[in-house]
Amino acid sequence: MTVDYGNLPFEEAEKFFRDKVRIPTRRWDDLKHGMHARGFMIAGAQRDDMLCDFQTAIKKAIEQGTTLQEFRNDFNVIVNRYGWSYNGGQGWRTRVIYDTNLRTSYMAGRYKQMTDPDVLAYRPYWMYRHNACTHPRPQHVAWNGLVLRHDDDFWSSHFPPNGWGCHCDVEPQSKRDMDRMGKTGPDQAPPLVIDPKTGEPAGIGKGWGYNVGEAAWGKQLSQKVMDDWKAQGSRAWQRITPGNWREADRPERLPVDMPKARPGSG
Repeated sequence: MTVDYGNLPFEEAEKFFRDKVRIPTRRWDDLKHGMHARGFMIAGAQRDDMLCDFQTAIKKAIEQGTTLQEFRNDFNVIVNRYGWSYNGGQGWRTRVIYDTNLRTSYMAGRYKQMTDPDVLAYRPYWMYRHNACTHPRPQHVAWNGLVLRHDDDFWSSHFPPNGWGCHCDVEPQSKRDMDRMGKTGPDQAPPLVIDPKTGEPAGIGKGWGYNVGEAAWGKQLSQKVMDDWKAQGSRAWQRITPGNWREADRPERLPVDMPKARPGSG
């Protein structure tokens, strides 16, 4: 499925991406789950200046709605500038980078909008929506139309995107919407079954079993930490040896502000 992101940019999505800290990495899974909501990385890109150029190109796509082809043009210029040898074909690699960053930014922004207290007061239920595509994931199709409260644990692991190329969405629902659907209350969340091959809930791609919006907005890193990260740049993530972060700089060890209680969460 090809998605035109030209009509999607909005402030919450833009802020989500602007707040990311550049993190040089060797592999896509050097960052785990919610770390991706805090850091900007491209697997194999280990130069901060090159990452900065890529981040600028993606930022332009998010804020100005530039197309995949325009990003590919920028990508080629950056690759030639630094002589970067990357894995995978140009077409596949650029689509993954473009689609993943724009989709996660969009969904993080959607989460921010839907968890606004005024919105939650009127639309406290969320519906999972599967968008038609050439090769649908059976589990994603099965979740289509599922309606749960916004604070159901299901959303902590199943809020889209739920895999590479996933374009599922979530729609907020009001009591009136529920009445029109003939529902007297939310549905029962499906049982959580972990796929032993991926370590993620069944139907979720490896590395995607987290809520990008919750990771971005639910637990805010303290402003001091964010300022320190930005001041240090890539040095904040320097590794002593491949595969080993400096213990003091592991993102899960960094202090966070306590998340604000969500309205109606009890």
